Amino acid sequence: MKRHLDRCAITPYGREAGSSRVRVFEWLDRVGTNFTVGSYLSLPDASASRLLRHPVSVAGAELRLGAFVRARPRRLLLHREASPLSRGWWERRLLTSAEFAVYDFDDALQWDRGEGGLARRLAPKAAKAELAVRHADRVIAGNAVLADWASRFQRDVVIIPSCVALEDYTRKPAYVLRDPPRLGWIGSRHNEASLLLIADALTEVHRRTGARLTLVGTTTRSLGALESFIDRIAWSPASQRTALADMDIGLMPLPATTYNLGKCGYKLLQYAAAGLPAVASPLGVNADLLRQFDLPAPHTQDDWTAALLELIDSPQDARERLGRAARGVTARRYSYNAWLPRWAAALELGPVT
Repeated sequence: MKRHLDRCAITPYGREAGSSRVRVFEWLDRVGTNFTVGSYLSLPDASASRLLRHPVSVAGAELRLGAFVRARPRRLLLHREASPLSRGWWERRLLTSAEFAVYDFDDALQWDRGEGGLARRLAPKAAKAELAVRHADRVIAGNAVLADWASRFQRDVVIIPSCVALEDYTRKPAYVLRDPPRLGWIGSRHNEASLLLIADALTEVHRRTGARLTLVGTTTRSLGALESFIDRIAWSPASQRTALADMDIGLMPLPATTYNLGKCGYKLLQYAAAGLPAVASPLGVNADLLRQFDLPAPHTQDDWTAALLELIDSPQDARERLGRAARGVTARRYSYNAWLPRWAAALELGPVT
């Protein structure tokens, strides 16, 4: 590594992880400047089980963080955390080593206090996120909820939403219902259990209409009785590009937790990018997106059942109108093209090509 770095980006995951791809790699692909990137193990996540399988690589990743500190970058972007093992020391050292340091986060890390296994309790994210916000020169928050919290510890906070590249999604070509109707969901194995929140609604809609559920993510069966009408597709850039356009209605249920108040509504934006009408829990940013897209915002199982049946029973042109309107709003307000100048300005990169 060079003794002194010009531009540096640090993220805990590789490009296949949604958060790092959306908040770091997609932006770097669009700016006309070179960044040295440190992505810890470059894996889709940094779960304890993965770390235990790669002890030598973990040791190497920790050593590389020290090299980044010694290189004293002129511009530093730190996304979420530097190391899953750190209790804040790496984040503080990195942010204070740079001439100008920006901390970016897109989840309510401030309310993640290590619930779960031993590894998470040893390095909770809440205190680490607060420390990073305090030591950064500027903070980029994914939404107003996160920005309001960050503003308690940092005067310079800007909001830049998680954006989508519309060109990465096949636009839905037709709105005639599949036979049987096709409900859809996209995400990781860590959050697909949210579909169990609406299991009764999905089962009732399946009983009445024969609708099946397509899951784009993991191929591991984990949803009990729902699996009888689930078809699974492994996530890849190619499957993400095409699978949403083959669905009739997208789904985004969320448990009503404090942590989920900080979510950036990314699944809804993905569905919209494909021109797909969707139904989602009106929590946090979701509530605002649903209003902008004029889409259903159910609270109870009965609400979910009614919303899904109404969309299924709607005329083809009504679903098309909703899907195309959502795509238009996303292009204007939540695309990388719309936000690139402000992202580059937040990192003080100068004009972008």
